[in-house]
Amino acid sequence: MNGVIVAGAGPVGLTAALTLARAGVRVLVMEREYALSTRSRASTIHPATLDLLEELDLADELIARGTVVDRVQWRDLAGAILAEMSMSGLAGMTRHPFRLHAEQTVLTPLLLDELRAHPGAEVRFGAPVEDVAMTGTAVRVRSGDRWERARYLVAADGAHSSVRAALGVPFPQAGYPTRALRIFTGSPLEELLPGVAPLTYVRDPAQSCSLLRLPDHWRVVLRLGPGTPAPEWVAGLNLADLEVLGTHRYDLVRGVLASFRHGRVLFAGDAAHVTSTAGGLNMNAGIHDAIDLGRTLAEVFGGHAPPAALETWARRRRAVLVDHVIPASEARVAGVQDARAARLPAAVAALRAIAADGEATRAYLAKASMLDTVPLPVRHT
Repeated sequence: MNGVIVAGAGPVGLTAALTLARAGVRVLVMEREYALSTRSRASTIHPATLDLLEELDLADELIARGTVVDRVQWRDLAGAILAEMSMSGLAGMTRHPFRLHAEQTVLTPLLLDELRAHPGAEVRFGAPVEDVAMTGTAVRVRSGDRWERARYLVAADGAHSSVRAALGVPFPQAGYPTRALRIFTGSPLEELLPGVAPLTYVRDPAQSCSLLRLPDHWRVVLRLGPGTPAPEWVAGLNLADLEVLGTHRYDLVRGVLASFRHGRVLFAGDAAHVTSTAGGLNMNAGIHDAIDLGRTLAEVFGGHAPPAALETWARRRRAVLVDHVIPASEARVAGVQDARAARLPAAVAALRAIAADGEATRAYLAKASMLDTVPLPVRHT
């Protein structure tokens, strides 16, 4: 019998599995697809997450493949700089005082390669979870005509979780009044917008957006009302003049499970919570879920913690999402995502005041970097 089955081979599932495997727990990852996903999704890795990935010996390679964001900038629609903050203000609070832009598809192969180096770990592709049954001592998972048993199941199989569906766990969600539009461009925005930062927020009552630099392209991310066409100009740039590599529209919703634990099943990442994509907080929170859960399960397996520690984990992680992640994500786009542009001038004025104060900047960046909610190592008493 496996120690733990993990449903989902995304960044959350593979992180949980690697954390468990490194602790000597036998783990089986079951993924519905036949290979790792190559779809463009999350691309932001925060300092707190880099600190955690360093413990898994993955941070250096990931950093080498991404774009280091050493400063954050705010501009108006014409391109004038409103405020700027240096990430160096986080020195002493993290081993990685910068944000990293790297595709989720860069992280998952690194996790998979590291996981496969552990003899007690197996990854099975083309293995969708189709049914789940629990007993007092184990959980059984069916894929096709094959059943697998484990002491626990980690559901990290995304926003459309089949584990959640098999158990009939409700997942109430509420939509935001805007949709996101991502535009991928090969145009050199760093040349077209002199002095632009690798992460630049355009904040203007007429139209706001975000500019993110990745190693081989830039992303322009806008939030638009239903049926609203994309603007012609952004930050002094005519979008029609850009080399567009592709576009992607998606709905914005939020939802959090009532409990991240259901018997011997533990929910993490998008299977447990979805939030606004602002600030790239949701995937990072999911990775934090996974490492915190992996550590806790390892303590339970090693006899250093009772099974009740899993309930404590579930409450702790849910509180982080409800009390910190969702409010922080929504605050970052006040007047943008809520379609109340009248709020923007006050929000921009507050940002300029923060940027002018060193201690306020440090506190702002620490919260934006998730350093206030990063899972702490387990310490035995």
